[in-house]
Amino acid sequence: MRNLILFMAVFCSALTTINAQSDSKALQLGVKGGVNLSTIGGDDFDDADSRTSFNVGLFAELPISERFSFQPEVLYSGQGFDIKEIDQDNIFDTGDNVEYQLDYLQVPLMFKVYLIEGLSIEAGPQLGFKINEEIDYKPNSDGGDIDINSDDSYIKDFDTSVAFGAAYKFDGGFFINARYTYGLSTIFKDDTIFEGVDAKNRVLQFGVGFAF
Repeated sequence: MRNLILFMAVFCSALTTINAQSDSKALQLGVKGGVNLSTIGGDDFDDADSRTSFNVGLFAELPISERFSFQPEVLYSGQGFDIKEIDQDNIFDTGDNVEYQLDYLQVPLMFKVYLIEGLSIEAGPQLGFKINEEIDYKPNSDGGDIDINSDDSYIKDFDTSVAFGAAYKFDGGFFINARYTYGLSTIFKDDTIFEGVDAKNRVLQFGVGFAF
């Protein structure tokens, strides 16, 4: 947690420094949010069902040239996967989905290219800091949460991935976007029974936002 606080302080300081050295009219700050469809994939996990959650956060878009810009973000991102998926056609199955919930503070560092006015594509690395881990056997209602503390967890506190996507910005600052993040590092710790198991985060995002 101390490392996370230190990182956030450095991140905010860097944004302030960049703003001071740039044309204030060119820098855009904004908010964004949307839907996550997340799962895990890899050589050892090919069939995990996706968890539906959300993401929300802040960003700063820093123009490099007329067509290129750099966009760092800080997002809360609900991720994980379904342990059990309900068969909606089975009338004897009256339970809920069972979700393994992995919530992260994600820091995407996106490089954007504008193809035409308003339309951009983007790609860049993403750093993830795990902030919550639990199993939820009643994801559609209150209760059912089983928290997993750090001593009992098999999941790493830090994750790396690469993200790529596209966005369209309308006049006035409103935009829509879609993004896919592909995990680069396995989520499991090395000193556990899952050591060597290949399982990486996969997240498809659809969202909206507003740039000021």
